[in-house]
Amino acid sequence: MNLFDPNTSPALAAAVLLLLTLLALRLRLRQRQGSRRQPDREALDTVQAWLPESARIMSIHERQAYDLLRRALPGFLVLAQVPLSRFLRVPTRHSYNEWLQRVGSLNADLLLCDSGSRVLAVIDIRAPEETGRSRRRHERLARVLKAAGIRVFTWREGDLPSLAEVRNVLGNELAPPTTSTEHKATASRPMPLIPIADIEEVLAEGDQLAYDQAMEPVPSGFYDEEVDSVRGQLARG
Repeated sequence: MNLFDPNTSPALAAAVLLLLTLLALRLRLRQRQGSRRQPDREALDTVQAWLPESARIMSIHERQAYDLLRRALPGFLVLAQVPLSRFLRVPTRHSYNEWLQRVGSLNADLLLCDSGSRVLAVIDIRAPEETGRSRRRHERLARVLKAAGIRVFTWREGDLPSLAEVRNVLGNELAPPTTSTEHKATASRPMPLIPIADIEEVLAEGDQLAYDQAMEPVPSGFYDEEVDSVRGQLARG
C-alpha cells in the first residue's frame, strides 16, 4: 500500500503512520531500559559495585575430608579449592576463554599432590542428593581430569572413608615407585594405625565456629549455575 497514493483513505494512512510511530517509541524505550539495566562495566567501581565479604575456603564437609587426608597421608601435599585452569594446560588452537567458561573456572575440591606439587589425584566431595545441574557439573569435571590422566576419588558428604581405608587405597595406589628392596617391603605392609580422635571431636575442640554457616564458602558450582541462569534469561528475553 502506498501511503502517498491519492486514492488511499486519509484515515487509514494516519492509522498506519501512528502505528509506526508507536513501534519506534517502544523500541527506543526498550533500548533505554536495557542500557539502564546493563551499565558500562568500565564505569563501575570494582569494590563499590561488588562489595566483597570474607568467606571460608572450604565447607564443613570439605574441612573434614581435608583433615582426614592430612592425618592419613602425612607425606603428601593437600590443597583445597584449586581451579582446573591452575593445574591443567590445554592447546590454544581454539579459544582459551571459551575453555575457561566451560570448565576452566571449576574447582577441584581437594588436590592430593606429591612433595613437588605434582597432582596425583583429586578428591571430589559430593552431596548425598544432587540436582541434575550439579551432577552434570561433576561429570564434566571428572571427564576433563580423566583425559588429563588424573585419578578422581568421589567421597560423599557425611559418609567419608576411615583412616585405614584412605591409607590402604590412596596410600598404596599413589605411593611413588622406589628401587630400594627394603623400602618396597616396608611400603607393602599396611601402615600402622595411630590412635586419633574422631574428626568431629577435633573440630569441636579446636574450632568452636566450625559449624557456623555465616562464613561458608561460595559453592563450587555457583558461577556455573549463574552463567546458565543468565543465558536462560537472555534466551527468554
